[in-house]
Amino acid sequence: MAAELHVELVAADRSVWSGEATLVIARTTSGDIGVMPGHQPLLGVLESGPVTIRTSEGGTVVAAVHGGFLSFADDKLSLLAEIAELADEIDARRAERALERAKSDEDAAAERRAEVRLRAVAVR
Repeated sequence: MAAELHVELVAADRSVWSGEATLVIARTTSGDIGVMPGHQPLLGVLESGPVTIRTSEGGTVVAAVHGGFLSFADDKLSLLAEIAELADEIDARRAERALERAKSDEDAAAERRAEVRLRAVAVR
């Protein structure tokens, strides 16, 4: 049996994804990080960006995450995000319209959120 880690991806308003994985890639303030079973204990601040989860069944789950924290110990990874949505839940056309609106309004934060959502859709 391959080594696994238990992953919990939680947003402020809901549990987004929970399950077993072999690898999780996330963006932190220190840069991109890959967490595998047996990783050293870790506490980090999440940056806005896609989170990629390689499931134990061989699938891939991608989520757009906007801020938060991650912690890892004893093969348990918790990603506590301010906002998180699975790529499968994202309407790409709506995200493109939001990006255009944010650019015309010169709203850098909204532009960043829309770009992260579009990157998550592209990765899936």
